[in-house]
Amino acid sequence: MATIHRNLSEYNSEVIPNGADFKIGIVVSEWNDSITLNLLQGAKSVLIENGVKEENIDIRFVPGAYELPLGAQFFCESKTVDGVVAIGVVIQGETKHFDYVCSGASNGLMEVNLKHNIPVAFCVLTDNNIQQSIDRSGGIHGNKGIECAIACMKMIALKRSF
Repeated sequence: MATIHRNLSEYNSEVIPNGADFKIGIVVSEWNDSITLNLLQGAKSVLIENGVKEENIDIRFVPGAYELPLGAQFFCESKTVDGVVAIGVVIQGETKHFDYVCSGASNGLMEVNLKHNIPVAFCVLTDNNIQQSIDRSGGIHGNKGIECAIACMKMIALKRSF
């Protein structure tokens, strides 16, 4: 989603499901932790604000964004969560490494969603520079962690509606 005309932290609380009985896994990349920890804080705070009990939020760390799909899969295979928020940051560098990591993380997380039929929210910033990441992790564009945690809650509610 383009953030230029939108604040990632703004949401309509009237359309957010009550998460009182939701169990959420959050898998967080340790790489670029000055950014990922801000995203984690946003995700966790909005989950709690919308009824998810703190003891029902399980946070685990992986080395980098490329490892997020496997971390999310571990959560899904454990059968202990209703949904997962995958948090990472990949910042453009001088080589093609950026492309491979972004592609691997995004395709891998999509596959985990479909394979396990458990919502996995994509909270991976893929920015051109560190300032863009700062702007999207609590800066001028809000916090992508908030947006993705809400998306996870909405998808859990949608799944339960069938």
